[in-house]
Amino acid sequence: MTDLTETRVHVTGMSCASCVGRVERALRALPGVETAEVNLASETAAVRHHAPMDVAGIVAGLQAAGYPAQQETLTLEVTGMTCASCVGRVERALQAVPGVTAAEVNLASETAQITYVGGAATAQSLIAAVKGAGYVAHEKDDAAPRVDRKAEEAEGLRHQLIYAAVLAGPVFVLEMGGHLIPGFHHALMGLVSSQTLRLIEFVLTTLVLAGPGRAFYRLGFPALFKAAPDMNSLVALGTSAAYLYSVTVTFLPGLLPEAARNVYFEAAAVIVVLILLGRYLEARAKGRTGAAIRKLAGLQPRTARILRDRETVEVPIAEIVAGDLVVLRPGERIAVDGTVTEGSSYVDESMITGEPVPVEKMPGAEVVGGTVNGTGALTFRATRVGSATMLAQIIRLVEEAQGARLPIQGLVNRITLYFVPGVMALAALTVALWLAFGPSPVLSHALVAGVSVLIIACPCAMGLATPTSIMVGTGRAAELGVLFRKGDALQSLQSVGVVAFDKTGTLTLGHPVLTDLTPVAGHDEDITLARIAAVEVRSEHPIAQAIVAAAAERGITPDPVEHFEALTGRGVRAVVAGDAVLLGNARLMRDENIDPAPLEAEAARLGAEGKTPIFAALSGQLAAVLAVSDPIKPGAAEVIAALHGQGLKVAMITGDSRATAEAVARKLGIDHPVAEVLPEGKVAALKALQEGGTPLAFVGDGINDAPALASADVGIAIGTGTDVAIESADVVLMSGDLAGVVNAFAVSHATMANIRQNLFWAFGYNAALIPVAAGVLYPWNGVLLSPMLAAGAMALSSVFVLSNALRLRFVAAQMPEAKAPAGPGVQEAVA
Repeated sequence: MTDLTETRVHVTGMSCASCVGRVERALRALPGVETAEVNLASETAAVRHHAPMDVAGIVAGLQAAGYPAQQETLTLEVTGMTCASCVGRVERALQAVPGVTAAEVNLASETAQITYVGGAATAQSLIAAVKGAGYVAHEKDDAAPRVDRKAEEAEGLRHQLIYAAVLAGPVFVLEMGGHLIPGFHHALMGLVSSQTLRLIEFVLTTLVLAGPGRAFYRLGFPALFKAAPDMNSLVALGTSAAYLYSVTVTFLPGLLPEAARNVYFEAAAVIVVLILLGRYLEARAKGRTGAAIRKLAGLQPRTARILRDRETVEVPIAEIVAGDLVVLRPGERIAVDGTVTEGSSYVDESMITGEPVPVEKMPGAEVVGGTVNGTGALTFRATRVGSATMLAQIIRLVEEAQGARLPIQGLVNRITLYFVPGVMALAALTVALWLAFGPSPVLSHALVAGVSVLIIACPCAMGLATPTSIMVGTGRAAELGVLFRKGDALQSLQSVGVVAFDKTGTLTLGHPVLTDLTPVAGHDEDITLARIAAVEVRSEHPIAQAIVAAAAERGITPDPVEHFEALTGRGVRAVVAGDAVLLGNARLMRDENIDPAPLEAEAARLGAEGKTPIFAALSGQLAAVLAVSDPIKPGAAEVIAALHGQGLKVAMITGDSRATAEAVARKLGIDHPVAEVLPEGKVAALKALQEGGTPLAFVGDGINDAPALASADVGIAIGTGTDVAIESADVVLMSGDLAGVVNAFAVSHATMANIRQNLFWAFGYNAALIPVAAGVLYPWNGVLLSPMLAAGAMALSSVFVLSNALRLRFVAAQMPEAKAPAGPGVQEAVA
């Protein structure tokens, strides 16, 4: 029997001694478990077990028993990673820590996201595991000021690059000048001997490798000795081979045939320079990939002015607590979220929502941290501070999306796991073939070919191809007001064939509005509306409130009402300013001996458009027909047309009558309206639309949309909707404008196309140039790729991938946001 291992986990859901007994019995029943002791006070379980039982099995057993293990997440910042092999090594080291259930490492953002069982693993054990793999890690501090680490890294690399270039430049000129400038070599030989030149090159190259190039050996050889080689290992092997061969030629030439006494100091030195140049350009480009996060973080001011003890004092925002009164001057940036208590102003919220029109703020209005106050002064009460503010949540969502791993990345990781060892084996085979079959000088040719293969095949581009595109794409989406809460939604949107919309509050404004008022000849429209509104003031029905709001917008003050009477199922009657007012359906009019015929055709037209027609009579005479409906949002039709233009089918799900649903569908061009669906039936409606396996995206905003958002292949929540709906979604439209749906698809398409381009380049580049580096062209044209050119090509590959990803910063919005909806008056334009 294998040795016993003790695993300690935190258990949730226990409330009494019977729970303890239940958990212990469940754990002891697991195969391989010897003992299990559960402590209710500390909510921990100490389990002694042997193989095959492990932490994952214990977690599964607790889940099945109904007492899940407490799982925690930790984000580490990892430095020292250079390629996809490093990513795999760090992930394997973290996954080997007992208690870790998942670990995802992102090369572009240099972070590791770890999920582990509380009590079984700690931050210290995870950091130690990363250190044991040869890298440096520390916990990410969200509260710390965000510094551009890549800018600092780029500056350090720039100094190393200049130092290396100054030293390597003379070596390159002394060795290669004769190939570039006729007569240069003969003139040089007249001044100094060949041995003197070699000694100068030896000194300068040694300084390059011992100085700026030292990192390659410090990281590469330990990784090689651990049988886990990475990019540094390839560079270290290649430059060491060229350097040591040249040292042998310089100091012990008798060990080599005369024809093979060539030095390659310039190759070793220039390779370091070129790779440092590539890393410098990479660091600069990587810094730009995180620009969206830094821009968002920069929206928060450092200090704010608050009222304390009846005095205004300026404090750091970290000291603001919920309930504080914040004093905001014109032009200042708002520090935290809150509710206006005094003053009025217009606030520019475009950096949060993407909506360009400033929003009016008066007492009772909500303000968002990071937005900019206009010309008015405001006082507001802080409601959400610190990590609870909307800006902090947006930053967290964008970071999570940027660190996501798409399904396509899994293939890349499986390939790169074996890539570096494969390259080393290929380099060894190349050397062996040249030694066996190559022309004289065999040893020199074998060395050049082997070193070129090692250098040109560094898998940096492979590791950067996907994460850099995700970082830039999701960052650009955030700037357009589209938040990818789950990064894999970027890829999932690609396969969507149907987009289903909730109607109320998503395609429509979400509240009824008076859209039409047609008076009979001889009746003044304003007087008629005044009488109708006076009657409706007494009703809390949404339709009544819409009519009252329309009158108020026109500046109409309702007269006092007498003898108000509700007529169940038919309408209402009252006396207003001496006029008997009757409001209701056509049946009520006929019951009161009023002929609705003059306006019945108009009422039928309004009904066909999905509106609710209402007849009005004054003093026993038909006066008008009016209509109330939930107006379609501005720009909704254009959004549907744009989705059709992308080859997508569009459906609408609503609880309204079939006639209303079909009227809205006709107006918007919707392919498949689904009507009379109860809130709990939306998931079933989605499943029906998914028949045949067609992936589906659902767009909604309400609490009753949350199950549908979660069950759709991609859930898209309107950001102005409820928190529950937003938490259930994969994508959030911050401004609530439907144009964000089109822009989400546009960013998805652009990002995935960019990833495919990067992967094609990264893999195609290696597939094409490794054979060239090995010398496959030599028998035909005598061309053998120089290690220096191999280093330049390798650096170019990574820079190309990063530069291509950065193009996503300029993805344009496919649709501008619609203008703000009109007020609550008669909405003929949108209805």
